[in-house]
Amino acid sequence: MADRSLAWLVLAMAAVGSCMSMAVDQAPGPWRHAHATFYGDIKGGETTAGACAYEDVFAKGYGLHTTALSTALFQDGATCGACYELMCYNSTWCLPGAGTIKVTATNFCPPNWSIPSDAGGWCNPPRRHFDLSMPMFLRIAQYRGGIVPVAYRRIPCIRHGGIKFEMGGNNDWTSVLVYNVAGNGEVSAVGVRTTGSQEFTPLKRNWGQLWNWPDYSGHVGQGMSIRVTTSDGMVVYSHNVVPANWQLGQTFEGNQF
Repeated sequence: MADRSLAWLVLAMAAVGSCMSMAVDQAPGPWRHAHATFYGDIKGGETTAGACAYEDVFAKGYGLHTTALSTALFQDGATCGACYELMCYNSTWCLPGAGTIKVTATNFCPPNWSIPSDAGGWCNPPRRHFDLSMPMFLRIAQYRGGIVPVAYRRIPCIRHGGIKFEMGGNNDWTSVLVYNVAGNGEVSAVGVRTTGSQEFTPLKRNWGQLWNWPDYSGHVGQGMSIRVTTSDGMVVYSHNVVPANWQLGQTFEGNQF
């Protein structure tokens, strides 16, 4: 009954403006209940890095359209890179006719066990919660509201260019940061085939979207083909995307979903 009521609420809110109407008509997934707050400042301060290993969301192309997720949504970093659409509803703090916002998961909102989940511990399990960048929060709600109920859904990610692979680690240990992933956006597996190898080696999630070889081995001086799999089962191959003369810190662009 709750989901049906929410569906009717979304349809009613859609009449407010064409932007919201478009969001309902092209719904890629079911709407669900959650709450949202914000962190950082109006310029995105304190939101540029985080638990997804992106380090600088501006440099990675995500900008201010970002959110941190509570434990229930973050799934130990598996949802880093996933895209969501949110709207404020059923609160006096909602901005009339604000429509929806679209954000990418780039950080983790940790639980605060010293505070009740209904009195400040907004990210405590099992609550589904979005801790938005301040500019995103202010697009749907008033600053004084602090926390507002939202309807949200997963949406396909739209990215410019191909998937990016940033090479890191050191001479003895190689890591690959995967970002700018379109479609599902949620990378569930990464495999690498190095020069001279016939098989793809499954990498291990280090944290967020940073991946490394299971044995923490180094592969400087080896060219690479990279296979990316998202949680919906889609796979894309970028053959010979990393040349043998790659350097630590370099980023290479592969194919896209």
